[in-house]
Amino acid sequence: MVEFFKTIDGRITEINEFSEGCWVNMVHPSSDELAQIAKAAEVEEEFVRAALDPEESSRVDTEDEQLLMIVDIPMVEKSSVEDGGQLFSTIPMGIVVAKSAVITVCLEDSIILRSIAEGAVKGVHTALRTRFVFQILLRIAGRFLKNLRMIERDFTRIEKRLYDSLKNEELIQLLGLSKSLVYFSSSLKGNEVTMEKVLRGRVLKLYEDDRDILEDALIEVRQAIEMANIYSGVLANMTDAFASIVSNNLNNVMRIFTIISITLSIPTLIFSMYGMNFVPGQLGMPFTGKTWGFTLIIVISVVLSAVVAWFLTRSRMFK
Repeated sequence: MVEFFKTIDGRITEINEFSEGCWVNMVHPSSDELAQIAKAAEVEEEFVRAALDPEESSRVDTEDEQLLMIVDIPMVEKSSVEDGGQLFSTIPMGIVVAKSAVITVCLEDSIILRSIAEGAVKGVHTALRTRFVFQILLRIAGRFLKNLRMIERDFTRIEKRLYDSLKNEELIQLLGLSKSLVYFSSSLKGNEVTMEKVLRGRVLKLYEDDRDILEDALIEVRQAIEMANIYSGVLANMTDAFASIVSNNLNNVMRIFTIISITLSIPTLIFSMYGMNFVPGQLGMPFTGKTWGFTLIIVISVVLSAVVAWFLTRSRMFK
């Protein structure tokens, strides 16, 4: 998919074809679309194609007045949405600054670029290429922070169910959130290095107002890195605590079952002895010849079971 946008009368507007000063948004483009846009923008096709590798790391490259910047952006995994969870990953997005346009290339449609295309971001001018690129970077950093806050809410919600849980569901969710934080930490550190290279002014000409936008984006990236590190530590401790609590809760259940089993074995033993057959002349079971013998045996069994249960519940072996 290829879309063309341009700022007209202060508002970003979708246009039908490539023109000078426009923004080209490409989502999982075909080979023909890549070749067409590369030719129209007069850029190397490899520059446009680079971000389509899902394993591509964050970097910045220049060649013949062309700038390629690859940064990682956060994405919600589709499977996690279907399961009702919030797990995140990152994918590379390429930003190509050509002589007459800005080109963004990504494997999936991003809410970051979609919000810009729908006019949700104020002060966007596609003709001001450097500022426009830095505004995209600022939106990416803001999205990382927003998703990190969502992760914090998720493990806070899981923590409330932590102490009464005997299932592995919460533990699996915690491991998924931990995986998301690993992706975020790695991607944010790569983005930080890329932005620092751009901030030095060696790969792209910087104006004072544009520098302020990039510095704001870099500050948010560093804040996101710190948040990811803190949440990773908290989540690791919570995962260990959760595993211990699940084990302890399971031990409590087994303790109850053991007490019940031992308690019920008392009347079972007594009744099984009264079910034995005796040869005449042998010493029989007591109270068998009494009319009230059956009732007495039941009372004795209940009393003995109660005494054993009381003893076991207070025994150190079952605490």
